[in-house]
This record gives sequence, structure tokens and C-alpha cells, in this order.
Amino acid sequence: MAERRMKPVKLEKALTFLEPGPLLLVTTFDGKKNNVMTISWSMPLDFDGRFALCTGPWNYSFAALRKRKECVLCVPGANLAKTAVQIGMVSGADTDKLARFGLKTRPAACVQAPLLEDCVACVECRAERFLPAYGLFILQAVKVWENPSCPDPRLVHAVGDGTFYADGEKFNFRRLMRAKLPPGL
Repeated sequence: MAERRMKPVKLEKALTFLEPGPLLLVTTFDGKKNNVMTISWSMPLDFDGRFALCTGPWNYSFAALRKRKECVLCVPGANLAKTAVQIGMVSGADTDKLARFGLKTRPAACVQAPLLEDCVACVECRAERFLPAYGLFILQAVKVWENPSCPDPRLVHAVGDGTFYADGEKFNFRRLMRAKLPPGL
């Protein structure tokens, strides 16, 4: 009899295989102060700079995102993985997380929320739509920034169970996919 290589596991385990990543630091401005939250539930919707982001009222930044309809998606490198997790463990309601974690900011070009200078990239976004039944924001990128001097540009991916992976080896299949990639990418 052949060895069985697949085995059933609990339904909750599905998240650990499909958690999209990369881990994000999302900055917001509520009209009075800046804040940052850690989030891993996001995904690109297409090549046109639209993204989906899932959050809710349990996150202090949620109210600012609903009210102001803008944010910055900041992609931390592996060097900020532990800091990103720590940011997610405290609330902006009673903590100035930017100061507490020593995050360097700079003004964004198109939105009020700040860029985080030590991240791999920052994407300024405007919220086009909110689907309350799912806590899902549809965001449109309006400006993108890259930090070529990030000390460890490996992207961090949450597994969903408190563990994380940092990207390793890169495979370049651009030539093979040329017909599918939009111009300029």
C-alpha cells in the first residue's frame, strides 16, 4: 500500500496556508494625530494599483480610515518584523506608537498620513469603497515610494498563528510572463 502523503487538518489551519501578506504597517491621520497599525490581511486586486484591506473597529486606526478615507500602506522589511508585531500589540488610543517605536516619518505627497522612512516601500492610498459586512476597504494607490537603502528588504509574511516568514530566494520569470505584464512594470 502506498504511503499516504496528504492528511486532513482542522478547518482553522486553512488560514496558515493562504494568509496573503506581506505584513503591512498602515499609517493614518485622524485630523489631530498620526497613527500606525500592523495588518496582514490585504491583497492586490489587479495591476492597476487597487488593493483590499480588511480591518474593523477593534483597530484604533479604523475610525480615521473611515472618516478621512486615506492611508499609507508601508511595507516593512525583515529588520522591522519584531517592531511590526509589537506595534500590533498596543493601541493608538492611548499610545503614540510612532514615538514609542522610534519610527521615522516624512510627509506623504497626496494624503495626510505619513510615510515610514525605514520601510521597503510606501503606497499612498485613497479609500474608494468600504464593505461593512466584511470590514473590507477598497483602496486606490495614488503615489508609490521605494526605499532602495532599506537594510533588509525581505518581505515578511504572517502565517496567521503567530509565526512569520521572510522572503528568501527570488525567482525571475519576467521573460516567461512578458505577455501578461502591463507596460512599465
